[in-house]
Amino acid sequence: MPPPKFVKGLLSTHPGNCPMQRITITIDDDLLGTVDALMERQGYESRSEALRDIIRSHAARERLSSPETQCIGTLSLVFDYGVRDLAQRIAHAHHAHHEMVELSARVYLDHDSCMEISVLRGAVADVRRLAESLSTQRGVRHANLHLLPVRVETSGHGHLPDLLPHQHLHT
Repeated sequence: MPPPKFVKGLLSTHPGNCPMQRITITIDDDLLGTVDALMERQGYESRSEALRDIIRSHAARERLSSPETQCIGTLSLVFDYGVRDLAQRIAHAHHAHHEMVELSARVYLDHDSCMEISVLRGAVADVRRLAESLSTQRGVRHANLHLLPVRVETSGHGHLPDLLPHQHLHT
């Protein structure tokens, strides 16, 4: 990690020299012990890094509580390949919601089991509804949906060679 840089009197170690504020907090011994244990388990270099991640996680959960929030997420399903037409029903659901499905991949785990991994994008309510419709199919044994809120920005700039405007997703 590069040494800390000072930006207009603010200490910054964030990539791109994004200004950071130094704050002082008061915390009881039990909560501090929780933060220190988290640091140890996760390998954080500082309490500041651990607290920033905790706050980011809480802020993301708050944003995801709004059904209209735009998000990107992964849905992983483990299903019984032998259940009649299940693989085709999953593929059909992906086609029916093609505007939300960014990627889909299938991993054959054994003779009977497949894992389907999908990257989904859209409003939180729509993504959750699609994930639930797939997760509750007969023959799906495990399902996990992980969502990240995003801010969608339609960029007026382009990238070579075609210089066409496009969308960026900011987490």
